[in-house]
Amino acid sequence: MTQSQVFNVAPFFIVRDLAVALMFYRDRLGFEIMFEGPPEDPFFGIVRRGGAMIMLKVVGVDPLPNYKRQSAARWDAYIDVSDPDALAAEFSARHVEFSQLLKNDDDGLRGFEIKDADGYVLFFGRPVESVADERARG
Repeated sequence: MTQSQVFNVAPFFIVRDLAVALMFYRDRLGFEIMFEGPPEDPFFGIVRRGGAMIMLKVVGVDPLPNYKRQSAARWDAYIDVSDPDALAAEFSARHVEFSQLLKNDDDGLRGFEIKDADGYVLFFGRPVESVADERARG
């Protein structure tokens, strides 16, 4: 049997205020707003940057990021990026506040963390050996 290809995955975040969440992703992180609706009273949105998509929805309960449940599992989303150093520089220029600065971590990843407008922790990075391999080629 031929397996179907899987291309992307999108976390689904409960948010307090859709407009605030959409503006954060668009204005601070450079995501494109793909969807906001329904038009008469928007409560659901989708943002995308490259292959990374995040769904946002107001459902009448407070957001509950992972770090509030378990400090050892802080991330709500891992976003694979080609160059964590360049992205960290871009976000710094946009005055994005980092919750953890760019570094090589104990899991063998190079990257950084930020918290979005609702406190969800996003890790932007990639495996350290992938970064070293690309630098050696390039």
